[in-house]
Amino acid sequence: MPLAERLPIRLAPDRPSMQARTFFSLPESLGRFAPFFPEEVAPWEWIAAIAPALASVAGGPRPAVPPGVHLEGDVHLEPGVVLPHTATLIGPAWIGAGTEIRPGAYVRGRVITGAGCVLGNACEFKNCLLLDGVQVPHFSYVGDSVLGNQAHLGAGVVLSNLRLDRKEITVHAEGRNHPTGLRKFGAILGDGAEVGCNAVLNPGSLLGRRALVMPTVAFSGYLPANTLARIRANVSHLPRRD
Repeated sequence: MPLAERLPIRLAPDRPSMQARTFFSLPESLGRFAPFFPEEVAPWEWIAAIAPALASVAGGPRPAVPPGVHLEGDVHLEPGVVLPHTATLIGPAWIGAGTEIRPGAYVRGRVITGAGCVLGNACEFKNCLLLDGVQVPHFSYVGDSVLGNQAHLGAGVVLSNLRLDRKEITVHAEGRNHPTGLRKFGAILGDGAEVGCNAVLNPGSLLGRRALVMPTVAFSGYLPANTLARIRANVSHLPRRD
């Protein structure tokens, strides 16, 4: 990760609920990367490990792709990857077996996906780790984030990864602040977590396993496992005056 995106980490006392194993399990399809993603560290530590994990498998043969798919750098496609007629794939990147890349997808470097993911139309992915079965099908931005197995983003979801003041991102969870050492940090989604259409996860958001953020919510902080975040607004029905 570029030095401009990472600050020296200030170690905090260990909190078991803030360990990666609480949110997700690395699948067998990504077993070759297991040394880079230990389960006992804070989940945001996995973000910084994406670049060195990809460096460990660099140098493979260049894959054959349709004429409209633009390749740059070291891009590895596992068997069964479905490619569209147009997309941009910039390495380093590792795309897992059976993943579907849809038209207009933009992979912008330092991306690892597990098996059976969906990289949707007009979606951008940058410095992120997607575990098995992640679905990001339409018009989303995923940067500096980790999405657990079977996580799902509805259309138009944005994982915002940079504070307006460009300062270090701090995770607010369980009554305390957790310094991350990161200036760019989108979100952590546990296994089976979901985010509804046009919602925004603000920098440093954490969603536990099977947590759910409802559509159009601007969410910040920590949503525990099996918990739902929603906003109820009143909608008025008025007669037209024309």
